[in-house]
Amino acid sequence: MRLLNASGCLDALTAPDVAAGLDTFVTKTVTPLPRGGNDPVRIAETEVGMLNAIGLANPGIDAFLTHVLPRLPRPVWVSVGGFSVRDYTEICERLEGEDVAAIELNLSCPNVDEAPSGVGEVVAAARAATTKPLYAKLAPAADVAENAQAAEAAGAGGLSLVNTVKGLALDERTLRPVLARGAGGLSGPALRPLALAAVHACHQATRVPIVGMGGVSRGRDALELLAAGASDVALGTVLFSDPGAPARIRAELEAELAAHGFADPDNIVGAAHEAEASTLDLESRVGRKKGLHTRANVAG
Repeated sequence: MRLLNASGCLDALTAPDVAAGLDTFVTKTVTPLPRGGNDPVRIAETEVGMLNAIGLANPGIDAFLTHVLPRLPRPVWVSVGGFSVRDYTEICERLEGEDVAAIELNLSCPNVDEAPSGVGEVVAAARAATTKPLYAKLAPAADVAENAQAAEAAGAGGLSLVNTVKGLALDERTLRPVLARGAGGLSGPALRPLALAAVHACHQATRVPIVGMGGVSRGRDALELLAAGASDVALGTVLFSDPGAPARIRAELEAELAAHGFADPDNIVGAAHEAEASTLDLESRVGRKKGLHTRANVAG
């Protein structure tokens, strides 16, 4: 299991110590041309998480390759976005010769209106443009499993689940939207059950590795994403409030694994999908279900 950051939730150049605590760094989404993003206010706290409407602000691929990428820690994944299929293929082509471990295709940003809707079409075009591993980042929509299957069929080697969902917050005094754009992407604790459901569904529907993300703030949250089917875990909103989260969550995850009898996080991947061990006397079971502890890969 690797620990990553969710795209856009960490600047490795201003917080190198935090990035050093991760196994892989994921960049903010890069587009072909520079983007200033949406007007402020672009970030707001809510009782259940954080809203953002950044609008894919970034320096564009030329400046990124010249001034940003050489200074980033390795291994690095580059998040790629755009408003047409050609936008995605252009950046993938430009990254082909660079020291980039993987490309994450941002196919689900809630803060732009023009993004292409055909997951399979974008992935297939990107696959033709690069030999690098491709991860498709999807939103927790009702059809997430179908989109995941389309991404896999088109050549994606992995999935990033999930992106934010659209939400709205109103100012207590004026009753006007807090964000200048109105709605924004909701992340944080409220996203966790949606992420868990998406990972669970896509693990059943596909055979590609999954990076689980959405509301992870404790080792227990990471444990549940792994059990649902994620191979790796990414941290997002928690990095804004707790720069020490990577080390803390690693330690908490180790304690959770030990409590469940697992020696390695990779051994619990998909455990939530395992059939419960049969028993003649259901009333005799005490405490947690024992199905997780009967596999050959448990500790001891």
